[in-house]
Amino acid sequence: MGTSRLIGLIGEGIGQSKSPALHETEGAALGIPYVYRLVDLHALGLNVGHLPDILDGMKRLGFDGTNVTHPAKQAIIPLLDEIDEDAAAIGAVNTVRIENGRTKGYNTDCSGFAEGFRRGIPDADLTHVVQLGAGGAGAATARAMLKLGAQRLTLVDADPARATALAARLATGYPDRTIDVAGDPAQVMGDATGLVHATPTGMAAHPGLPLSADLLRPDIWVAEIVYFPLETELLRVARSIGCRTVDGGGMAVFQAVAAMEIFIGAPVDADRMLASFQAMGVD
Repeated sequence: MGTSRLIGLIGEGIGQSKSPALHETEGAALGIPYVYRLVDLHALGLNVGHLPDILDGMKRLGFDGTNVTHPAKQAIIPLLDEIDEDAAAIGAVNTVRIENGRTKGYNTDCSGFAEGFRRGIPDADLTHVVQLGAGGAGAATARAMLKLGAQRLTLVDADPARATALAARLATGYPDRTIDVAGDPAQVMGDATGLVHATPTGMAAHPGLPLSADLLRPDIWVAEIVYFPLETELLRVARSIGCRTVDGGGMAVFQAVAAMEIFIGAPVDADRMLASFQAMGVD
């Protein structure tokens, strides 16, 4: 456990990321010399076309792994030696383990969202889940909801073709579930038992509601992936009418928990990492 780890995060506009502090604080608690460095494509004047050089550089410099975020989650896949089942099904990688010159990609967004959801609403009614967003994050949350037992999952996205493609991909692994697509949340919210929000709306740079407030009802639950801020407008409105809610902090923390366990090859203290995250005051 005392062996040092050198980990990266590849992405764009990641200067405010909480990942370095979250990983390094837990590493210190475990007695592991742990260094987590940002590789901000925008700040370095790079783009996804430079990923082969970045990954090769990490191998040469002795990195033990790297997290990956927008816009590199899909672009990095062809560069890896292997990807796990979740990453293949989702079509995105957010964690790469580097060992003996070989790379293996994982997607811990899926398990991270699922764990945060289980803790937030353990008895949630999953009869009909409506999800807004079918991009990289949405692919992970959709698979998570199916793993958790969603019987019907309806995807709504500004790009109907993207939603249709995701539905088809998910259906191959869950032939016993109903996975469909709607053009407008108003068409399907009437009998929804829960809502997953997986778009950028609600972030500090994208304020507002992702759907009309009058589509929410007190008897449904609402789960959010945005965690800057933790209290999005969607959550504020949902809570004001009595909905049970899950904020985006759980996904942020538990994807980091799973990623760190891949990097160190041993368990970490999830509750301690959650407490560390809460102490950071992301709002």
